[in-house]
Amino acid sequence: MIWKPNVTVASVLERDGRFLLVEEETDYGVCYNQPAGHLECRESLIEAVIRETLEETAYTLTPQYLVGVYNCRNEERDVTYLRFAFGGEISAHDPRQKLDAGILAAHWLTLDEIRALQAQHRSPLVMRCIEDWQAGRRYPLELLTHCR
Repeated sequence: MIWKPNVTVASVLERDGRFLLVEEETDYGVCYNQPAGHLECRESLIEAVIRETLEETAYTLTPQYLVGVYNCRNEERDVTYLRFAFGGEISAHDPRQKLDAGILAAHWLTLDEIRALQAQHRSPLVMRCIEDWQAGRRYPLELLTHCR
């Protein structure tokens, strides 16, 4: 068997002291996560986070920073995730856009509200990415190279 991690992207977006999270239906019930998803074939990490944010929230993201790279193992599912989290600016919103299947809503939540929902976080990375953002972790996108 060949092992490989699942590469995912996520956006950590803060506006007026609130963070953008999606409420989604999962195999474990309703969970909360950053707008996030899997990297697709031939897609750059930047393209992936822009696409996933738009599909899950109807917000258009302009990535400006890499917040962090996270290696997270889910033993129960026998899956390892390699997450690239990005921060940036929202440039547009289309409230008429249909959200991805499984996404119930996109919410701007305070830190207290997010902590109160911690038992429903999709993974420990939800809080960790927010904490890293709050700690000022912002790395230049030039760290990433995409060869076509």
